[in-house]
Amino acid sequence: MELRYYFLILVFTGLLFSASCKGKDNKKNETVTISNHSQKPNIVFIIADDMGIGDLGCYGQQYIQTPNIDKLASTGMKFTNFYAGSTVCAPSRASLMTGQHTGISYIRGNGEFPLRTKDTIISQILKKRGYTTAMFGKWGLGTETTEGSPEKKGWDYFTGHLHHVDAHFQQPDSLWTIKKGEMAQIATPPNSYANEIFTDKAVGFIENQTKENPFFLYLSFTVPHAELVVPNKYLKLYKNDQGQSIFMPEKAWPSGRHYGKQKYPKAAYAALVTSMDAYIGRVMEVIKSKGFDENTLVVFTSDNGTHIEGGRTIEDVEFFKSSSIYKGVKRDLYEGGIREPFIASWPEKIKAGQTSNHIAAFWDITPTLTELSGVKAPSAKSNGISFVNELFGKGTQKTHKYLYWEFFEGGGKQAVRKNQWKAIRLEVNKNREEPIELYNLAKDPSESKNIADQHPEIVKQMDSIMKIAHTPNPIFSFE
Repeated sequence: MELRYYFLILVFTGLLFSASCKGKDNKKNETVTISNHSQKPNIVFIIADDMGIGDLGCYGQQYIQTPNIDKLASTGMKFTNFYAGSTVCAPSRASLMTGQHTGISYIRGNGEFPLRTKDTIISQILKKRGYTTAMFGKWGLGTETTEGSPEKKGWDYFTGHLHHVDAHFQQPDSLWTIKKGEMAQIATPPNSYANEIFTDKAVGFIENQTKENPFFLYLSFTVPHAELVVPNKYLKLYKNDQGQSIFMPEKAWPSGRHYGKQKYPKAAYAALVTSMDAYIGRVMEVIKSKGFDENTLVVFTSDNGTHIEGGRTIEDVEFFKSSSIYKGVKRDLYEGGIREPFIASWPEKIKAGQTSNHIAAFWDITPTLTELSGVKAPSAKSNGISFVNELFGKGTQKTHKYLYWEFFEGGGKQAVRKNQWKAIRLEVNKNREEPIELYNLAKDPSESKNIADQHPEIVKQMDSIMKIAHTPNPIFSFE
């Protein structure tokens, strides 16, 4: 009897200990119950740098090989009306992180303008919800001594570029990383490529995760942004038996300029896109091998339209149809500068092979991921609308009254999309009342015919939106 009594005491003590430990995160004693985690997906958010909507096979590309991204689209939902936060990287990524469009966001243009302490971003929100957070790649929202440095913005792990200009080079001699809660600069191995390092870090991070704790991985590639330098194993896919580009004639980019030299810019651009596709293939393999695929949302997109830098020309853009049927490239607020590929795959929740025409933008990402983590109420400072209902095909999906962008390079620009209507105002820095261009995207997605004169009432509405959506900014000002 005494032995039996002693055994019962041991069992009871073990149950109490198990209950007290259940769901404890080993970081800062945040409580994350396993039952809650069953409702929280792992999130892998992958973003390209300066890639056009037409650069992927699943969006009509004929020359560039992207089998892994195409497969991602076939297993999930492909959006056709999804927009970047801006037409260059820093404001676009700030919009993604904060859930704000460029009419109210703090960062509205390129340059070393960091996020502020009061700018709460998605990594901080998800960390509070029990997620382990990791970012590998291009940051560009705060260097090591600023309020926007990654370790201060909710990232548990980080290796990558802090300064956006450092991200212009494919073989940097150093990267930044979080060590013991602080930023530290580390040397890269000789002849290594940054995006291969980012991929190795991402794969290693996923391998070290468990099913008991949700994770958020933000993989921010620096391709196909110039410079057009790429590992030979990918470049040779676009060379013939004589070692020449299969896209001849090519105009070489010489040495001695900001970006590294490239003999075959068209072949190199295609190879950069294909290299990223291969890296994504590696990430998808480890997600599956770890058994995470059933509870992991994988998203792929690009930060803005394709570029004409480092040897790439507008003729190259037209050859590949990188902007698809759309007008414009990076730094334009025409569709080619801001309409981006957006793919979401989650086999257990998102029906395979779908194409969505839902109109959304980067500022919708934060409320969407926040809702998936179990919090439906969006931030009062967010312009975003969660599109979880669209992803899952359940309920009524709320829509925007309009989408708004502003950009300060090239004379200053504003743009509005409202249903099928698209309005653009150029030379805003010269005159806030410059004439508005108006396009009907339903009939003219290429924005080839300005019909402002035919619809003065619509122009008046768009002008009003441009005035309402814009708020003063101490760094970027039209005044």
